[in-house]
Amino acid sequence: MYKRILVPTDGSDITQRAVATAVSLAKLTGAEIFTISVKDPYPYSAISEMQPTLPQEFLDAQERMASKNVAQVREACAAAGVTCTGHTVESVSVWEAVIDYAKQNNCDLIVMASHGRRGVQALLLGSETNRVLTHSSIPVLVVR
Repeated sequence: MYKRILVPTDGSDITQRAVATAVSLAKLTGAEIFTISVKDPYPYSAISEMQPTLPQEFLDAQERMASKNVAQVREACAAAGVTCTGHTVESVSVWEAVIDYAKQNNCDLIVMASHGRRGVQALLLGSETNRVLTHSSIPVLVVR
């Protein structure tokens, strides 16, 4: 069945349900979990001197949040006795980062929350989960 399950995380409550589902499935099938948290790149602009946050401060804060999200998944896996590999990834496109990571790590299933949204971008572009569903050649399990 499934041997390499990817569960992207943004730290939201609904994502925690996806993590729990992925961990349970991994335990049943003997699979290992891969997890990523996607960081936003620094929003450079022509008036960068007027940015309220310095680039390094912004990048450090993004890394702290993403690392915390990955650590939560790793802890859930460790508690269940499931092997977990976690990374943070920087990308302007969450759905592309998820699909690319799944392919690079030979994942055979992606488990995602149904409504993990990212700020204003979610209102403008729609659900990242929907984009993964639309573009992935790897099976996707959506958790509500």
